[in-house]
Amino acid sequence: MAPERLRKLLNELAAGELDVPAVLRQLQTLPFEDLQFARVDHHRALRCGFPEVIFGEGKTTRQIEEIFARLADTENNVLATRIGPPAAARVQARFPKVRYHRTARVLTLRQRSGPASAGFVGIVCAGTSDLPVAEEARVTAEIMDQRTRTFYDVGVAGLHRLLAESQALREANVLVVVAGMEGALPSVVGGLVAAPVIAVPTSTGYGASFGGISALLAMLNSCSAGVSVVNIDNGFGAGYQAAVINRLAERQMSKPSAAADDRAAQAEQPTVDSTEPARPTDEARDDEA
Repeated sequence: MAPERLRKLLNELAAGELDVPAVLRQLQTLPFEDLQFARVDHHRALRCGFPEVIFGEGKTTRQIEEIFARLADTENNVLATRIGPPAAARVQARFPKVRYHRTARVLTLRQRSGPASAGFVGIVCAGTSDLPVAEEARVTAEIMDQRTRTFYDVGVAGLHRLLAESQALREANVLVVVAGMEGALPSVVGGLVAAPVIAVPTSTGYGASFGGISALLAMLNSCSAGVSVVNIDNGFGAGYQAAVINRLAERQMSKPSAAADDRAAQAEQPTVDSTEPARPTDEARDDEA
């Protein structure tokens, strides 16, 4: 349940538009709803700022559809990752407004729109083979109301392609950098920008890449400061983390700067008369004693 819906419900109760039994019926699935095969967390949007997300891998088509339906009933936005075409078709048949992002293998249902962020999340992708992971990160950030800007196919094998975007990269509040093979791209980007870099290793590569382990270890051993690493192929985790960071950046930008507060506090302090003799410090008193 979103904070806005809960507030509306309480206002309707206070205004006499709803009675207590009606409110209880609407709250009976808070904080979770037991479907036997899943316990749907309806309280997560209140706690974390975004509803529970469906991870489709390992679930049956019917299970995905049922969980999606229960989340959609809350009138929140719904995000489901790792969804194959058969499950996507079944959910879309029931909810025509659902969008299937085929490359990312992600389903989204937007039922409420918040203000778009002023700053943006940069999504940087080494090669076209890494696009499914990069797109999962992009779609995740966007359903969380974050603006994104993509920089695709800028891997280190052609470094001039990345350097051509260096000014735009420095404008991002946070960057998700996706790479397979030797996984060098996040270190390079980390050396170009002041923003946090979230590195995402992918399973793209030949035999000695070990399904992304080579890229993972390279990113964990990055010598660039400000680089954090998520799991192999975890575009969702990177996109979610980037959205949270960008939200915090927006919140800080909306507050008066700490420096301005300090200057105002100093201006309010009385001026010390320079002609008044200085009082000895505690240390000086101890020395005299």
